[in-house]
This record gives sequence, C-alpha cells and structure tokens, in this order.
Amino acid sequence: MRLACWACCGVFCAGLLGSQWAGAVEAGTNIPRFLTGRQPAAADQPHPPEHWSATENIAWKTDIPGMAWSSPIVWGDRIFLTTCIAKGQVHEPRKGLYLEDVDANKYPRDTTEREWKVLCFDLKSGSLLWEQVAYKGVPAKPYHIKNTLASETATTDGERVYALFGNVGLYCYDLDGKPLWSHPLVARETNYGWGTSMSPVVHGDRVYLANDNEEKSTLTALDKKTGKVIWEIPRDEKTNYSTPFVWENPQRTEIVISGINWAKAYDLDGKELWKIKGKSILAIPTPFEQFGLLYVSSGHVLWGENRTYAIKPGAEGDLSPTEAGEVGPHIAWYVKDGPYHPTPLIIGDDMHILYDRGFMACYNAKTGEKIYDKKRIPNGRAFTSSPWSYAGKLFCINEDGVTFAIKPGADFEVLYTNPLAEDDMCMATPVIVGDRLLIRTAARLYCVQAPAPAGSVPAAR
Repeated sequence: MRLACWACCGVFCAGLLGSQWAGAVEAGTNIPRFLTGRQPAAADQPHPPEHWSATENIAWKTDIPGMAWSSPIVWGDRIFLTTCIAKGQVHEPRKGLYLEDVDANKYPRDTTEREWKVLCFDLKSGSLLWEQVAYKGVPAKPYHIKNTLASETATTDGERVYALFGNVGLYCYDLDGKPLWSHPLVARETNYGWGTSMSPVVHGDRVYLANDNEEKSTLTALDKKTGKVIWEIPRDEKTNYSTPFVWENPQRTEIVISGINWAKAYDLDGKELWKIKGKSILAIPTPFEQFGLLYVSSGHVLWGENRTYAIKPGAEGDLSPTEAGEVGPHIAWYVKDGPYHPTPLIIGDDMHILYDRGFMACYNAKTGEKIYDKKRIPNGRAFTSSPWSYAGKLFCINEDGVTFAIKPGADFEVLYTNPLAEDDMCMATPVIVGDRLLIRTAARLYCVQAPAPAGSVPAAR
C-alpha cells in the first residue's frame, strides 16, 4: 500500500502536467452519488479520450493512502473520496474469484489501528484540498479479502458531503471539510464476515441509509442538516451489498433496495410498496431506471436462480413470478440471468450484462429479448466494477487495471484495450466528468483527459 508521500506526488504530477490540461470545469458535470457518471452527455458534448495508458492522456495522477474501493464523487471542481489507512501491515486484497479463504471469521483477529478518512481533491490539478479523519480505532468486525473498510461511496447534495463507513458511522461535512454531524453505527455481523458496502443516498431533505447484516437489518432516514433520525424500519433481510436507488417516476418516488430474499420498494415514509423475489445468494448490483422502467438484477457466479427484472411504475404487493413463470401487469419482462458484482449498462435499446469471470451478454432493455448469450472477453479475467460508455463504445475495467473498449449492440467485438500500471488493481467504478474520466485504483486516482491543442490559451485559474 502507498501510505507515504502521496500528497507530494500528487502535487508534483499536477504541476508537471497542468499547463497542457488546464481547462475550465464544464457546467453540469456533477457526480453526486454512486453509479452516476456512467452514461455520456449529448452527442455534441465533449467526452474523455478513447485511448489512454498510465502515461498517455493522463492530466494528473495522485497516489491515494490506505485501501478502499469507494468511487469518487464530484461537485463543481472538487472530488470527494474515502479511504481507510492502516497503522501497520494488513492483508492485501486478492484478485479473481476463488473458494478458499471465503470465511473471513477464520482470519486472525485484526488489531491494527486504522484511520477512516474523507479526502477532497481539486478536479483540475489533482492536488489535495483538505482531509478529515472521521474515526480512529481497531476494526470491530472482519471483512472479506476482496473487500475494504471503506467500500461505500460518499454522496453530496452540493452543500454537504455524506461519507458512510460501514460498522463505524455516517459523517457529514460541508464542502470545505468542516465537520457538521455524525451518526454512529453499531457494528453488526455480516455473512462469513464479508463486511459492508451499501452506499448512502440523499434525496430532498433526507439521507437514506440501508444496513443489511446477519443481526438487525434496517432502513433509516436521517435529516440531512442535523443527522437526526426521522424514522427507522426493520428489513427482513440478511447481508446485502446493493446501494439503494431513489426512483422518481410519474406516479410517486420510491426507495428501491435489492436483496437476497426480496427486492423491495418503500415510500419516503418507509412504508413498503411492493416486493419481488430476489432468487440469489447475494445482492450486489444497484437498481436503476431507463425508458420509464426500473431494472433490478442480482446473481452469483455459481449458486442461485439469478434474475433480472424490468418493473413498471405503480406496482403494489408481491410481484414475484409464479412457479409457472407467469407475471402480473407491472412486470415488463424478466430473465433468469443476472450479474454478480457489476451493474448492467443500457446503451441505446440494449442492456449489456458484464459478468465477473470475463463474459458479456446482451438483451433488449425494452422487451427482454436476448440479443446474444455470454461472449468471452479475451484475457478479461476478473471484473468487479461496473461498465460505462461514451463515444459509441462500452468500456469496462478489470481487476488488473486494463480497460476493454467493446462495440455495443448485437455484434460483440473487443476493439482495443487501455492498460494502466502493473500495480493498478481496480475494483472501484470509474466516473465520467465532462471531458475527464476518473479512475480509482488500489494505488492512485487517475484523471484521464486529452491535452489541450497546441497553441491554446489555458483557462484562468
């Protein structure tokens, strides 16, 4: 892990490269929460480069201390990121899928002191603007060898930043790093000691926090200005990893959470609206909306009747298909196919499902018609982060830090690859910020951006 000299390195890289890339931050490029910043803007808007490496088309790169798989969020010209820094040696994450070392409860007791931190970087230069230690201590619970103690992505409403650290607490800061309030969490047991990663969401005047575990699963609404609990309801669920999604449809606003037993929707007062069978032993992908439909998926690589559902607004009660596969009027379609970690991505009318073991399938997102079955991504190996798109291409980065550019639609084709450095293990989902692409790896944060044309005048700073 890089635990030292990271700020100096980031400032050095920014100073070295800044004169070539010193462009103004584009309007309308805020990335306020997890899994925003995957879809491109309009065709006439700028987009990041299609090709890059650890040195090509890199505006700056900043070493990040500690270990975390949270994604960056952006507001204006500021990037917010979380991490957890160990004060001694800890186990390094391992790439790939495996059946050994599954039970983290069998690891030796972790007594290494940590610092859970929130970091703020300048989007234009990569320099550190501020950092805050949210919590210091020894981890109360174990975590999987592929997980971290800072896997939850922060969120912002443009006035405050809300950073969640599972089994520790939710911490609120203003955009300049001033602590405003905190909401401590009771550490709970998770399945096989795998840890936590359900990110918070902010909507209206509330922050919503789902906490699924083996002891006491809950959904909590807090006042975003004070941290006061407005309501908290129990959830009939065990450990899950799917971040809630706020679905604003023409009929109402719903909080949707995918689970191993049920995917459920609640109104803004915590009343259950509908549910549908999860049919998987793990729920990780996040629900999302397109074409007026809600898409919910989950699936393990080996076990479970993995499913992807497309749900219409206005549903009530149990929507689960019958044993014969019959569905009610609020299910547009469903298939017995779902991804393990990555959330599917819709480009045009096509839903692309990326699988951890380096395969991709494609369905018509409006009808559920299968366009093609699993196609192997050559040398793809293992994927954990979710895919993204711009310039008419689908991009997905594997755990080795290699991005594959894939032709969307019916004709599957890998067009080329963009590798990073050899130590750039990647499990966080990158985000598009105008003509920039932010990629968080185990070692550092990259800003991918094409240099300004020769002879152009840098924007005022």
